[in-house]
Amino acid sequence: MAFQKGNQLGKGRPRGVPNRTTEQAKVTIQRAVNGILDTMQSDLQEIKKRDPVRAMELAIKLLEFSVPKLKSIDMNATMEIDQRIHQITVNINKPDSDGSNS
Repeated sequence: MAFQKGNQLGKGRPRGVPNRTTEQAKVTIQRAVNGILDTMQSDLQEIKKRDPVRAMELAIKLLEFSVPKLKSIDMNATMEIDQRIHQITVNINKPDSDGSNS
């Protein structure tokens, strides 16, 4: 049955209160991540001993969370120039008797 306007039986969750299931999931994930963060550096060193290429791949993936990625931007710009020449001035200098233009 659809929600009826004016229904007072099911008021729902008050505004601003998070869903309990979502909150529990976030707390569980935070606990798991905190446990991993404590040993991450030593784990990466162990992987490096066995498989240096894989360790480097993992390190590069981790860098994405600490160093911002740069995006390339394609830019196609056109500009129309609609200006007219208003004045052209030409100065002609006569050479001095010694041949210089001063």
